[in-house]
Order: sequence, then C-alpha cells, then structure tokens
Amino acid sequence: MTSGRQPVYRGRIAPSPTGHLHLGHARTFWIAHRRAESHGGVLVLRNEDLDRDRVRPEFVDAFLEDLWWFGIRWQEGPDCGGPHAPYSQSERVELHRDALGRLQAAECVYPCVCSRRDIQAAVRAPHAADDEPVYPGTCRCRPVDAIPAGRPVSWRFRVPDGEVLTWNDGGQGVQTRVAGRDFGDFVVLRPDGVPSYQLACVVDDHAMGITEVVRGADLLVSTARQILLYRALGWEPPAFFHCPLMTDEHGVRLAKRHAALSLRTLRGTGADPERLRAAF
Repeated sequence: MTSGRQPVYRGRIAPSPTGHLHLGHARTFWIAHRRAESHGGVLVLRNEDLDRDRVRPEFVDAFLEDLWWFGIRWQEGPDCGGPHAPYSQSERVELHRDALGRLQAAECVYPCVCSRRDIQAAVRAPHAADDEPVYPGTCRCRPVDAIPAGRPVSWRFRVPDGEVLTWNDGGQGVQTRVAGRDFGDFVVLRPDGVPSYQLACVVDDHAMGITEVVRGADLLVSTARQILLYRALGWEPPAFFHCPLMTDEHGVRLAKRHAALSLRTLRGTGADPERLRAAF
C-alpha cells in the first residue's frame, strides 16, 4: 500500500558561465525560485560549463554573487554541495557518456560526419524555431565502416519522422511539435567528445531528481527533443514551464552582449534588486 504522498518539488536553475547574466536570465531564475518556494520544495543550481571555448571560471564566481544579490536562493549547488554532487556539468561527463552508450546499444543514435557548412548547403527548408536547420539525414544510412579513419564524428539521435509530440507546458499551455518537420536528427555528442546540451540536460535533470524544468520559451523545441531522449532512456520526463523572453527597447531578445542590462552592471550602479523584481 502506498502513502499517496506527492514527490518533493525539485526545481533548478542552470546558468552557463560564458558571460555575465542579464535581466532576462534573472527573471527566469526568479520564477524558478518562486515556484520552488511556493511548492515548499528544493531549488538546485547547476553550473552548465560544457562549452570549453567560451566558459570562463570568473563567470562562475560572478553568477553566484549576482544571483545571490538579486535575491535568488538555492539549497544545492557547486558552492554549497548536496546529495547529487557534483553540480558542474564538466564533472558529470561520465554519466552523459553512459547514457550515450545506452542509446548506441539501442540503435537510437548514429555517427555523423557532416559539418555545419555541409548541413547549411544541403538544407532548403526553413530553420526550426530555435534557428537550427532540420538535419537532412545525410548520414542516417551510412555504414560505420564507410566513415574515413580520423574523420571527426558526432553522434545524432534518430527522430521518428512525422511523430507528433504534445505536452502541457506550465507557462505556455499545450504545445505540439512534429519530429522531422519542426526539428530533425539532433546531436547528442559533438565531434570533440563533448556531450550536447540536449543529452547533458536530460541526464543531469533525471539524475538530480528534477520534477519541473523552468526555462525560457526559446527552448520549447529543445523540450520536444528532450522528451524523445527521456523516452529512449526509459525515464519519466519532468514537468516543463517555459517563461516569456525579455526584450530590449527595440524588441530584440536580451543576450549576454547587452552589458548595460547585466546584473553585474546593475549592481555596480546601485540598482535595488527588490525594485527590479517588482517590475517583472
């Protein structure tokens, strides 16, 4: 007989140390903080530091300081530890590779030698909503022994073309994406051996027991991809809550290049975090 108790809410925020966080990040992370708080749950901070070319250690210190200044509190993370350590993705790569091995054994993925330029040249259809072109399937049926020795290889997930994926998003309502139309076969391991965002995110959210993923609406297509990964790995996906994106005065989505709206700059000018939060 089960107790019928609901699982403890576990949310997360997952900054990437490739620049200073801006107000758009802060709003999304504040929503994640408030949702965890309202559920009497736990908020996890994960350092998503897999982008070797852009990651800088000083940005880790910066986001820890800036988020704390802004009023966001977490109970697990790289600065305070917790039962699901380590909390930096670069220290969790073996878990990602174990999952890749399971996908390879199930023949859900295949090696691909196409470069970004190759794909751009082959694609004629419009890009997906997140600006990634739909992969044309060039290497889908290429035998592994036909790949030249020494050629850089990525691994792609084979999507079920035409399958309709639907989920009820906490922030955006019912969402539908069609595999093979809205997104194509996607990379799970890059040619340099680094796990992709899609794979690392799914593996770490599952391993950390995340029950709801709160993030920006620009990642809705990624959610469809990740639902397929959860299914292929035999895991139950969390709930999803996608927040509206914040734009500048010209309607352009905020990015880390918007230095004037970075939390670091706002702190330096004496901005009041309570007033900034109240404007959301």
